[in-house]
Amino acid sequence: MSEVKKIATRASYGNALVELGQKHENMVVLDADLAAATQTGVFKKAFPERHIDCGIAECNMMGIAAGISTTGKVPFASTFAMFAAGRAYEQVRNSIGYPHLNVKIGATHGGISVGEDGATHQCNEDFALMRSIPGMVVACPSDDVEAKALVEAAYEHEGPVYMRFSRLAAPVINDNPDYKFELGKGIVLREGKDVALIANGLLVSATLEAAEMLAADGIDAKVINIHTIKPLDEELVIAAAKETGKVVTIEEHSVIGGLGGAVCECLSEHAPVPVKRIGIQDVFGESGTAAALLEKYGLDAKGIYAQVKAFV
Repeated sequence: MSEVKKIATRASYGNALVELGQKHENMVVLDADLAAATQTGVFKKAFPERHIDCGIAECNMMGIAAGISTTGKVPFASTFAMFAAGRAYEQVRNSIGYPHLNVKIGATHGGISVGEDGATHQCNEDFALMRSIPGMVVACPSDDVEAKALVEAAYEHEGPVYMRFSRLAAPVINDNPDYKFELGKGIVLREGKDVALIANGLLVSATLEAAEMLAADGIDAKVINIHTIKPLDEELVIAAAKETGKVVTIEEHSVIGGLGGAVCECLSEHAPVPVKRIGIQDVFGESGTAAALLEKYGLDAKGIYAQVKAFV
């Protein structure tokens, strides 16, 4: 059996920017002295006149992006998730969100899999922060194919979009002719009747692995990829809850305010069922390899399997 191809979605982001830049001359990419890490360096090489390095000044970068957007250009402001959602939150809220400007935020190095960079750089709160801003679209792709589709959809969308990309390479799972991406629409990857597993980002592939392990135990798990946290595909979430009677959310984010929070808010109003939230349990991360941290915090396939089995 051939080995599954793995690509970090931050690399997908950089490549997608170049592809878009070839088609749209009004695209501008901003970075905060991290072009090599965020992979916007490939856009800089292709279109140096349309790349702006704002230095280590993320708050200023968001203000610059806001101003550029008022000229008819489409700016993609790029930096680590901790800086984009955390350090620059006020500027994103007041300068981009409040006037509902057409700014796209590319946040790389999200989640605990940032690894050795440690707790200060492992942003497990960005979905919650960005989801709270009125009118902000929040999305986290599961692989290379989805990341590229998300970047293009973000360009086409009129208004602010927050996109989170991973540092760790993710298995390519959407490389099929039937794949279709649409903001705000989840994707059923596996049918099942006993429990609905709703995941996003890096953990979608791990959730699929866990579902296979559950199947060996006689548990038929439905797997849904919710790449867009806001707006949430409420219709799909409600239908899955009614169909299976149990829901598990799985995300590389705090269980507070992210995908789990969005799903619980939806189901509490429309289809109350037992829900388990798998993610970071209200703690800070720590330094370590990505693989070791995902295992320790129960976010690898075995950890997801064990938690779902105990819940069901």
